[in-house]
Amino acid sequence: MPEGDTVWRATKHLHQALAGQVLEQTDFRVPSLATTDFSGQTVEEVVPRGKHLLMRLSGGVTIHSHLRMDGSWHLYRPGEKWRGGPDFQVRVVLVTAKWVAVGYRLPVLEVVPTAAEDSVVGHLGPDLLSRDFDRAQAIANLEAQPERTISEALLDQRNLAGIGNIYRTEVCFLLGLHPWRPAGTVDLGAAVDLSRRMLKANLRNVAQVTTGIDRPGKRTWVFERAGRPCLRCGTIIRTAPIGEPPRERISYWCPTCQPELP
Repeated sequence: MPEGDTVWRATKHLHQALAGQVLEQTDFRVPSLATTDFSGQTVEEVVPRGKHLLMRLSGGVTIHSHLRMDGSWHLYRPGEKWRGGPDFQVRVVLVTAKWVAVGYRLPVLEVVPTAAEDSVVGHLGPDLLSRDFDRAQAIANLEAQPERTISEALLDQRNLAGIGNIYRTEVCFLLGLHPWRPAGTVDLGAAVDLSRRMLKANLRNVAQVTTGIDRPGKRTWVFERAGRPCLRCGTIIRTAPIGEPPRERISYWCPTCQPELP
């Protein structure tokens, strides 16, 4: 699942290409929006909210999308060959005089009044990448369920928005926290601060790096390293699902660097 930094980069590219441009043609390829046409409207801005993308148009409407596991937006010049996947995976095409924006495999694609964006993102906690990030509120949200595992608490977008499985796994490792450790026993301020630093550090990187080494197999401490030696102590990395279906995620940890509480 894309993390908040991935969505931030996608939003930045879309905003730079489309903001101020008039839509010459729109093609929504999902049944609920099949007859929707925003031709003639101007793209005012494209902004991120956690892992959500909000494209605001001059007509007072917002195109809301979420990438989830494998959705993506691609930008092409008019006449350029599309390379994001087969045509049947295209969910929306937005055409301006200079650019063609194509949304592939978008599991969430809907249109809402801009004034009613809270209906789709109002449930989110403070956005880790927002300039006005509310650190105190994020900590308070995490503190509200002290018995919950720190892994589940960090991943819950209602607590703080933007962190995904990669960063929550790496945060736990770097703070020496066993994934099943109750949030109430954790320095939540440190967890929030580290989460934000990691996301901000990777805003302009294609690869997500938490070790400082941008090489295959060395970019993360424990994420997707199951059965391999810990980069710090050599202990074999373990993995197991955490959380309740359908929201369970695979967690990775080092039994030595992240011991269970006695």
